[in-house]
Amino acid sequence: MESYDDDLKCFEAHGAAPLPTAINQGFVEHDGARIRYATYGSGAPVILLHGGLGHSGNWGYQVPALVASGYRAVLIDSRGHGHSTRDSRPFTYELMASDVLAVMNALQVDKAAVVGWSDGACTALILAMKAAEHVAGVFFFGCNMDPSGTKEIEPSPVLDRCFGRHAKDYAQLSATPDQFDALVEAVGQMMKTEPNYSAGELAHIHVPVAIVQSEHDEFIKPEHAEYLARSIATAELKILPGVSHFAPLQRPRQFNSVMLAFLRKVLS
Repeated sequence: MESYDDDLKCFEAHGAAPLPTAINQGFVEHDGARIRYATYGSGAPVILLHGGLGHSGNWGYQVPALVASGYRAVLIDSRGHGHSTRDSRPFTYELMASDVLAVMNALQVDKAAVVGWSDGACTALILAMKAAEHVAGVFFFGCNMDPSGTKEIEPSPVLDRCFGRHAKDYAQLSATPDQFDALVEAVGQMMKTEPNYSAGELAHIHVPVAIVQSEHDEFIKPEHAEYLARSIATAELKILPGVSHFAPLQRPRQFNSVMLAFLRKVLS
């Protein structure tokens, strides 16, 4: 029987499950930053984009499931996160989307499915808008595409545990280990104005999209997820019961089942 980490106590203490040994890893120099990537397994490529303040190691419960299902998992640390560096410019989601394309080019990956979590989901959907020829489909989990989609954040022990883990991981992984507060401020500044895409812009997305919303998401309004699914003609809405914004950590088997079902559709 699967054990749950709904309160993130395990994640706070130990992080996600350790990643397996990478087949290939390195950095891509792009637009003022060194972007870290790692690949696992072989087969059709699936790019995993983590959430804000986190890093690619947060996908530790997903990578083995992808590899076992015959996919090549490509993990990327967003600029300024994990092992990746950043310059002094403000964060933008479109800049981070361009980083993903740079990694794809370096790895000679012409087209991939993209699984995004929170900020990573926004980046993934921008790729679908701006570079659809390189995107087989987007698994969009726990994110908004305009300011109306966010809830007023209520402090909680779960959020505190997640934030504490992120701070600890940043200190261990980053080339600038004492700059976590600056990262928090920079990401927060981005979130004040981004993302901000209209229904008309979303309507131009034509790749398959799964809008995935947790029943107890702390940040995203459920009606916003419904709006996104209505606005994108190729989208379907999936609700994950019993979990929150941290479903990939809380109940990996449940999350992975929905993720793999989508990937079978778009990569078959």
